[in-house]
Parts: sequence; C-alpha cells; structure tokens
Amino acid sequence: MTPTLHPSQAPPAGSPGAAAPDLAAAQALYQRRAAHYDVELSVFEPLRRQAVSALALQPGETVLDLGCGTGLSLPLLAQAVGPRGKVLGVEPCPQMMALARQRVDALQLRQVALLESEAAQAPLALAPLADAALFHFTHDVLQQPEALAHVLAHLKPGARVVACGLQWAPWWAWGCNAWVLGAALYSTTTLARLHAPWQLLADALPGLQVQPCWFGTVFMAQGQVPS
Repeated sequence: MTPTLHPSQAPPAGSPGAAAPDLAAAQALYQRRAAHYDVELSVFEPLRRQAVSALALQPGETVLDLGCGTGLSLPLLAQAVGPRGKVLGVEPCPQMMALARQRVDALQLRQVALLESEAAQAPLALAPLADAALFHFTHDVLQQPEALAHVLAHLKPGARVVACGLQWAPWWAWGCNAWVLGAALYSTTTLARLHAPWQLLADALPGLQVQPCWFGTVFMAQGQVPS
C-alpha cells in the first residue's frame, strides 16, 4: 500500500519559516558551496556513517540517496549493497552532481547511478522499487509533501527509511540554537518545521523513531514503509 501524506499545519503567512523550499535558490546556494562542500561537511561524517548503518542494507539491495550532493554517502552505500546491489543518487544542483560523478568514476562504483533532478520529479522508475532510502541533511526535501510522496511511492513495502538533519534544540539552549540558525541559513531555503523537520515523514511512516543528538541540534529518524 502506498503511504498517504497528511502535511502538518504550516506556519502563518508572513511568519519566520513560512516560506516553501525554493529550488532555484537552493541550486544557487549549492553552486557557491560545491567546491568546498566536502571540507565543510567533514565534521558530520560520524553522523553520515551512523545514518548509513541504520539503513541495515544487505548485499543485492537497492537504495535511494536523496539530495546526494557531491556523493559523500555513495561509497558507503555501494559497499553495503555490494556489486550486485544498486545505489540511485538524486541531486538537483549541476555543480554538486558533477563532483558526485567524478567521485563515482574515480572509485569505479559501477552499482551507482546518478540522476540530476529534484526529488519530486526524479525518474525513479528507472530502477526497481527500492529497499531503503536515505535523507542526509536534506531539510528542503523533507518539507515538500510532493517530493516525499514521490520517493515513498518508489519504495517496497517494509523498506527502511533514515533521515538525519538539523533541528531546533530546546528553547533554553540558546547557544545551540544560534548555531542551528546559522547552519540552517547557510544550507536551507526555508526554516519551516525546523522544530520537527521529520513531521511529514512521520505522517507517512507510522512508528517513525526520532532520536536527538549533538545536544539536540540534530535528529536521526528511522522508519519503515507500511506493508
């Protein structure tokens, strides 16, 4: 059964974080960041490895990497599914995708295919229904009901989903939230639902488990597509 999304109430118009994700703005943002993106993201590598591990991938499986960026997760995913598996990376920014292709070619990751597309329009039907999906620091994608519905429709019943990203820490942790705000303004085009970035995913995946980490500034969410 394909899961149905029930978006939570959006912030009132004109309030902070009310804007919807802006693809053109995101592409411009990541065009500027592409050359030094890997260095900037190096501090988050332990989270990346934790997220990939949480997918519990098996040899021969198919996994989607939404917003794959420069492809930092691709070697880990390819290793987990093995030479008979398949990894499908989706990334809308041409400059980031070019670096992902370079990484795939340099490492000869033959089980990896790349799609330069936004998540909502990605031709995911080119691959079989996937066994798992990764959303690693993809706040804008997680705030698009149409993108999530499209991705989840291309997952098998029982497929594992892991999402990881920024979130507001408790209100009293003002120092932590100052860091979250700076990081979010630098990497997203909307602050919508930053108090619960996983909310739309939770609406679609009953029983989604969410664990805060990094003093509450980052979440790790795990769930499964309903049978």
